[in-house]
Amino acid sequence: VQLTESGGGLVQAGGSLRLSCAASGVIFSELAMAWFRQSPGREREFVAAIGRSGSFTYDSESSKGRFAVSRDNAKSTVYLQMNSLKPEDTAVYYCAAKTSITPPRNRDEYSYWGPGTQVTVSS
Repeated sequence: VQLTESGGGLVQAGGSLRLSCAASGVIFSELAMAWFRQSPGREREFVAAIGRSGSFTYDSESSKGRFAVSRDNAKSTVYLQMNSLKPEDTAVYYCAAKTSITPPRNRDEYSYWGPGTQVTVSS
C-alpha cells in the first residue's frame, strides 16, 4: 500500500487549503482513512477520519466546523478541506489507512502512512 499526500503549502490565516491523499496497491474501498498532523515538539495528533464507504466521519475538537474529510473511492483518494486556517494549524499533515469498516482515532491502530505534506499558516 502506498499513500501520497499533496496540496500542502503556505497560506495566510483565514485562508483555505485542500489536501489530497492518493492510495495505490490496494482496494481503496476496503480502507478506513484518517488525517493526522504533527508540529515540532508535539505528538502526532488526530485530525479527521472517514469510514470506507464514506458514511462515518469523525473530527477532532480542533478541526470541528473548519475541516471536512471526504473520499472518492473511484479515484482512490481521500481529501481534507481546511477552511478558516489558523497559525496553530501549521504542521505536517499525514494520511493514514487501515483495513477496517470504521476508522479509529488512535494513530497506533493504523497500518499505512503517507510521507506527509507541510501546511504553514502565516499570521
